[in-house]
Amino acid sequence: MTSNVRSLDPEAAAAVVRRTFGDPRAPKTVADAAVASGLALRDAEAGLTWLTKEYRGHLRVTEEGQLLYFFPEGFSQPWIQRELLERFARAAGAAVLGALRFVVRAWLLLALVFYAVVFVAILVGLSAQKGERDDNRRSGELASALFRALFDALFWTFHPFSPFAYRSPDWAEPRRRQTHREPEVPLYEKVNRFVFGPSVEKPDPNAAMARLLAAIRAGKGRIGLSDVLRVTGLPRDRADGMMASLMLDYEGEVEVGERGGIYYRFEPLRKTAEASPALRPPPPAWSEMPTPQPLTGNTFGANLLVAILNGFNLSMSAFLLGSGFTLVDLFLLFRRIPPPWLPQGGVPFVLGLVPLLLSLLVFVVPLVRAAVRPWKNAKLARERGRLALLREVLERVPSAEPVREDQLKRAYRAVAGEEPSERVLRERIVELGGDVDLDGGEPIRYRFPELEEEAADVADERERASDDEAKVGAVIFRSDE
Repeated sequence: MTSNVRSLDPEAAAAVVRRTFGDPRAPKTVADAAVASGLALRDAEAGLTWLTKEYRGHLRVTEEGQLLYFFPEGFSQPWIQRELLERFARAAGAAVLGALRFVVRAWLLLALVFYAVVFVAILVGLSAQKGERDDNRRSGELASALFRALFDALFWTFHPFSPFAYRSPDWAEPRRRQTHREPEVPLYEKVNRFVFGPSVEKPDPNAAMARLLAAIRAGKGRIGLSDVLRVTGLPRDRADGMMASLMLDYEGEVEVGERGGIYYRFEPLRKTAEASPALRPPPPAWSEMPTPQPLTGNTFGANLLVAILNGFNLSMSAFLLGSGFTLVDLFLLFRRIPPPWLPQGGVPFVLGLVPLLLSLLVFVVPLVRAAVRPWKNAKLARERGRLALLREVLERVPSAEPVREDQLKRAYRAVAGEEPSERVLRERIVELGGDVDLDGGEPIRYRFPELEEEAADVADERERASDDEAKVGAVIFRSDE
């Protein structure tokens, strides 16, 4: 009896499997899915593979090498809404910030310089008229008051308790700076850095996967969870999800070693046309700890220049706004007849309100960034501490050496600047499958049997792996001949 069932495309097979799968949180084999759906084994497997990618399913392996598929979130995608909201928030923030950067890239510098020139001209005009006639006494008083306002603005901007009073000016180490010259930064970019901070290069989204694939090749196509953690630095739950994706995308197989450790085989990734392929594993994730970004990235002199220029504009615009100094007054100051279309009196919009708001923006934005910077730095410190704990554990796993609690705390403190809380320490240990070594005595020691068994089985499997797996065979046809 011959079967007339045609092979379905993966998406169509997935629709059938999903409809008949039952409880998606209960693990099932390919055979379970085939029996429930009536599909051929090959179609049931293709459908399960598609569902795993689409709904972030997980895989388990039995002692006999059987794959079990299950879906912790069911056949729903709650992360899509979260990710959409996150992407929308990031895109909206990036769009707003990008628009602001575009608007202020050169315009902000030009506006600051323009208003500074205009205000200097006003000061010069007022000073020239001082003492000419008794009825110009008010102009002289205005100029004197403006100079006082400028002095007060500079003092309160740069006194020792000001956030702009840096402790390490660039002239304090001229020799070192002369030996390491950095590319000259345009002045408009220095203004942008002062306001919005230094631009950060976006990480390559494929870099982590490329590093992991290089680690698989360096491990002769065999890899364990500890290798994934070492290369990517990801939390364990995310590393498990990455391994499920790797299995489906790169024709991987799950194996159980003699000690019960689970490891993964990726023989197809070993195939190479290179005579001597590079087998050096990539550096671990903790080799480049995340570091805080500088507040501006400028030198002290550049920040001082921007702050002085903006402080001058702020003091002048505030005083002119309070004095009601309009464009009509500007023409009269230089003994010019104002155009008839200029309004008489009113709020000094051009010379007062606009430069005042602009100057406030230039000072307020970096102050807000400075206010949230401790929170961001604390978050980075916790991430560095997590990587340090991961390093302490994974460096001892191959030799099955227990790790002491004081070693973990010391490693965390060395990079985070503070001791980990008991809750954080316990969470990291539980996440990695750690158990208290009851025979270790004092201080408390932890063992990670699951990772140790896996590392030993991976090492044995790599010893047995044949170099022939990487060979592609002799070339029997050449199109260039």
